Amino acid sequence: MIKITDITKTYGSGDTAFQALKGVSFTIEDGEFIAIMGPSGSGKSTLMHMLGCLDTPTTGTYFLDDKDVSTLTDEELADIRRLHIGFVFQSFNLLPRTTVMRNVMLPLVYAGVAEAEREKRSKDALFSAGMTESHFSHMSNQLSGGQIQRVAIARALVNNPTLILADEPTGNLDTKTGEIVLGTFQKLNKEHGRTIILITHEHDVAEYAERIITLRDGVIVSDSKSHAQRYAKHYEI
Repeated sequence: MIKITDITKTYGSGDTAFQALKGVSFTIEDGEFIAIMGPSGSGKSTLMHMLGCLDTPTTGTYFLDDKDVSTLTDEELADIRRLHIGFVFQSFNLLPRTTVMRNVMLPLVYAGVAEAEREKRSKDALFSAGMTESHFSHMSNQLSGGQIQRVAIARALVNNPTLILADEPTGNLDTKTGEIVLGTFQKLNKEHGRTIILITHEHDVAEYAERIITLRDGVIVSDSKSHAQRYAKHYEI
């Protein structure tokens, strides 16, 4: 599904040039749950931008579903993001005085999907993210932090993306609520076969994934199975 080969990223030029990534290579198969972790300055945010088609590498190749996206134009990258990647952010990025359903429907509105199909797909995504129908008409600012993040996960799912990219998704949540959200990702991976990449600086969070890639100073220092994989016990909020 994903093949990254000798990716580098350099910002600036000459004496001020800074190399954020220094020849990173790995593959991710369909249905894997991967954590990419590292301290501040390790290159994980730069790598996340590459994986999310928000930026292109200086050198190297990135294949997503057999397409080399490292050479695409900005417009082509936007199409890849819209059709193939679902984003979940630390800051949620929901519209606060808008219903849960409307928030999840918005990507489908922009894509020109018919109303009946928008409603069906939005409901399916919300159920997959662990939300109950009683919350669908709530405004997003009436929800708990964990519920808001689940709505954000549903919004990421609604276009049926190839890849879910979660950038520090528990960063604004307390420990218990964060575990519930991580359990939602585990459920999506195990029961629905979703490919998930989780970006985090916390080892405890990374251990909810099946595999952990660790970056330091722009290079991969380890890539291994999560030997002490954690499993969230509660999915209900």
